[in-house]
Amino acid sequence: MAEFHGIKATETFAQRSAAVVQANTLPVYYGTAPINLAADPEAAVNKVILANNFEDFQKKLGYSDDWESFTLCEAAYAHFVDNEQGPIAFVNVLTLEDVEDTPGAAATFTNGLHTIAKEGVLKASVTVEASGGGTTYELNTDYALTFNDAGKLVISIIPGGTIPANTTSLQVGYKSLDPSAVNAARIIGGSDAVTGVRTGLELIEDVFIETTFVPNLIVAPGFSNDPTVAAVMVAKARDINGLFEAHAITDLDAGQKYVDAAAWKEDNGYTDHLQTNTYPMAGYKGRVYHMSTLVAAAMVAIDQQNEGVPVQTPSNQPITADALLYADGTAVNIPYDQANTLNANGIVTGIRWQDGFRAWGNRTGAYPEFTDAQRTFIPVRRMFSYVKNNLVLRHWNKVDNPLNTRLIGSVADDANIWINGLVGAGYLLGGRVEFRESDNPADQLGNGKVVYRVFITPPSVGQEIDFIVTYDASYLAALTAA
Repeated sequence: MAEFHGIKATETFAQRSAAVVQANTLPVYYGTAPINLAADPEAAVNKVILANNFEDFQKKLGYSDDWESFTLCEAAYAHFVDNEQGPIAFVNVLTLEDVEDTPGAAATFTNGLHTIAKEGVLKASVTVEASGGGTTYELNTDYALTFNDAGKLVISIIPGGTIPANTTSLQVGYKSLDPSAVNAARIIGGSDAVTGVRTGLELIEDVFIETTFVPNLIVAPGFSNDPTVAAVMVAKARDINGLFEAHAITDLDAGQKYVDAAAWKEDNGYTDHLQTNTYPMAGYKGRVYHMSTLVAAAMVAIDQQNEGVPVQTPSNQPITADALLYADGTAVNIPYDQANTLNANGIVTGIRWQDGFRAWGNRTGAYPEFTDAQRTFIPVRRMFSYVKNNLVLRHWNKVDNPLNTRLIGSVADDANIWINGLVGAGYLLGGRVEFRESDNPADQLGNGKVVYRVFITPPSVGQEIDFIVTYDASYLAALTAA
C-alpha cells in the first residue's frame, strides 16, 4: 500500500433516510375544550393539537370533568388515563368569542378568597369593584387570579393593596366560555376562500403537515350523531391531502331504543364502508362516555398489540364501562341476541361478559347493503387503508427519480419485500405487487406516470365458531371394559 505523507480531505454524501412506517394509530378528535385553562388559549382554537399524555393535554387545551360541555376532555381521559395511549390529536372549535357575560354582582370573600362557581371563566375578563361601586381594583396589585384543581377561578385579595383589610364582599363580573355556541356547522367548519384558513373538520388536511403523522381515525363524540357531521367525517376520511385515507367512528342517536337503532342508521345515511357506527353510550364509575370514544380507544389498544397494524377487530376487546346508557342516562340492558341484531345491521355496541364490558361488532356501516369482506369487515377495511397509506409513505423518496427500469424494479421489489413481511407476521394471508405492461402504455410512461397493481388478502374476522355436539354411544363400552 502506498504511503501518504501530508494532509488531505475527502468528501462523502449523506444518504437519504429510509422510509419509516408509522407505528401508531392516530385518532383525531373534534369538539370543545376549556381553553381558558390552557397555557395559550388563542393557540388552542381551530388548530391541530398533538398531545402525548394527560398533562400535555391539560397544558395545551385545559381539562374539565364537565364532559358534556367540553367534549374533548372525555377523549383525553379515555385515552390517556383509562388506557395510557398516545399521542392523540385534537381540534377544539370553541373560540374565545363564544362567551356568556356575567355582569358585576355581589361576591362573598372568606379569609380574602372567593371562588367563582362557574367553569370556563376567562381571566382577562374579570372585574373586581368595591361593593358600592365607584372603585375598580387592579389585577396583581389589589387581587390575584388562580385556577384551582377543579378548574374554578379563585380571586384572592392581596394584602397591602387598596382593598380594605377584612373585606367580605366585592362586586365581581366576568365572561365565561359558552360551549352551547358550538353547533354542527362549527364542527364541520370550512376553508376561507380568501385566506385559505381552515376550521373544523377541514383541519384534517393539516394533521400530517403539522405532525407528520397520518390521521387514521376521525372521531367527534357529542357531535357525530348529527347526520350532517357524520357525512362530512366520512367525506374527509376518504381523501386526506389527496394522499391518505382514514376511518370515521360515528355515534348513532343514543336516544333511540335499541330496537329502532338499525332503522335510524339506514334512514340517516350511516352506511359507508369507511365508517364504524357505535351505539349507545356507556357509563363507568359515574362518568358517561360516548361509544365512539370507547371503540376508538379499543382500536388503538389492539393496534398497539399488533405493532400498529390494524389487523384485528375492536370487537370483543375490553371497554371502560360498567353500564350501557341511553342519551338521557337511563341504563339499558341489550340482550345478546339483540346485540347480534345490531351487529347484523352494521352497528358496533357493547356486551357484558364475565370479566366486564366489551365492544361487540365487526361490520362497517356498509353492511348489510354490501357483504364483501373488503367493504364490511372493520379490520379488513382498515388494512386496505393501512396498506395504501404506507405505500405512499414508504415510496415517497422514489418520486422524481429518473423513470427507468431501475426505478420501476426497485419500487416493485421494495413493496413486495414489505408486503411479504406483513404476510410473514400474519397480518396478511398473501399479497404481491406487479408492474404490468398493459397498465403502462408508452405515452403514459413518457409523461412520467407509473402504475402498479397491488393484490392483498387481509384475514377476515373469525366471528362465528360453531361446536356441533353429538351423543356417541360407543363410549358406553367403557362401562363394561373392566
